[in-house]
Amino acid sequence: MASRLSRWMQRLAAPFRRGEDASTAADGDPLLRAADSLRSLLDDPSIPAEIRSELAADYAEVEAMLGRLEQGQIHLAAFGRVSVGKSSLLNALAGSEAFETGVLHGTTTARGQQAWREAEAHGVQLIDTPGINELSGEAREKLAFEVARRSDLILFVVDGDLTQVELDALRLLAAQQRPLLLVLNKADRYRSDELDTLRARLLEHTRGIVQPENLLLARAQPAPERVLRVDAQGREQLDTRPRSIDVGEVRARVFAILESEGKALAALNAALFAGDLADSVGERLTRLRAELAARITRSYCLAKGVAVAMNPVPVADLLAAAALDVALVVHLSKLYALPMSRAEASRLLATVVAQLAALMGAIWGVHLVASALKGMSAGLSTALTAAAQGALAWYATLLVARSAERYLAQGKSWGDKGPKRVVAEIVESLDRDSVLREAREEILRRLRKRGE
Repeated sequence: MASRLSRWMQRLAAPFRRGEDASTAADGDPLLRAADSLRSLLDDPSIPAEIRSELAADYAEVEAMLGRLEQGQIHLAAFGRVSVGKSSLLNALAGSEAFETGVLHGTTTARGQQAWREAEAHGVQLIDTPGINELSGEAREKLAFEVARRSDLILFVVDGDLTQVELDALRLLAAQQRPLLLVLNKADRYRSDELDTLRARLLEHTRGIVQPENLLLARAQPAPERVLRVDAQGREQLDTRPRSIDVGEVRARVFAILESEGKALAALNAALFAGDLADSVGERLTRLRAELAARITRSYCLAKGVAVAMNPVPVADLLAAAALDVALVVHLSKLYALPMSRAEASRLLATVVAQLAALMGAIWGVHLVASALKGMSAGLSTALTAAAQGALAWYATLLVARSAERYLAQGKSWGDKGPKRVVAEIVESLDRDSVLREAREEILRRLRKRGE
């Protein structure tokens, strides 16, 4: 893509998408490099105001990501089904009741966020998300996925073997290249042998997604232990005693990651975020540019068709038409941020016309004959002949525009195919009869309107 916005994003994301180590991919401080790159995206003067306005939401997301990088924040999100203990896990890590928990399905109904004091030096923000199978459905599930996609490290929390919903979500997150830790919470519910079996199943189901060292056990809100007591008289009594919270494995693994690659982790997510955004922004820019190019092309087709139809001087109308085609190429070059001089546009037009003449010599012969006859006709026949010639001029301009767009889209290059094949493909792609019919009808309508 010609846009520097997309190129900056792709450059930022490229080394991480190739799987390189974040520390070797970054020149100097990875956070500073990522922040500088994002800042350049925001300040890029080459993006037209109209497109910048259309992409306002995307620019706001880049602003938010830049703010996080400049503040040195790392987002750690808990993700998973309803009631697996995501909020309890975060509370256990935070050492306080920062996140709401409850026995009802869907206690967490919106994104929650809290600074992790124990990891204050790393700027860690703990983020809670609604369950991916919340009863309220798609809106909350979408929110959870969006939060996870914008997190630097994800705690995927389960409380048993993976359900299909969980496995699908895990694969989706892995495909987005987000760092994952799989946390088996509520480990207190299982005997030692059961935990060994469950651990083996989880590793089997997540092979290629979760490394063995990233499968962790937790007891974030353990159920009371049932104890059989015998009093002095020998009577048995069933009692309960609280169990201690244990999230040591999770805390130790998270801190190990933060110590070894905390800054690179945030830079990695910025790169992935930028890469994802580059894809969507690129698609939107392409669509917007195509829409603008179509409007520009149609206005020039109409202007040329009417000018040719109304010019009473044989052949002279063709010269005026060529001038309009040059102006069209110059206009399109500005849209593609590859401005061309009139001389350069004229050379491109000459190349396209030469290829069209070789492909469609008979059509241009009819065009010249119609031009000569037009000055010798009268009445309705003049209007019909003029409309026919104007339609051919319209069609020719459309071919010129499509050819110029292909040339500009490839960075002022015809690519490996060369101009002959490119122009031939464009001619083949257009339904000439329907274009001519539409052009004749529009030109006749304009001619009648001028005659009223």
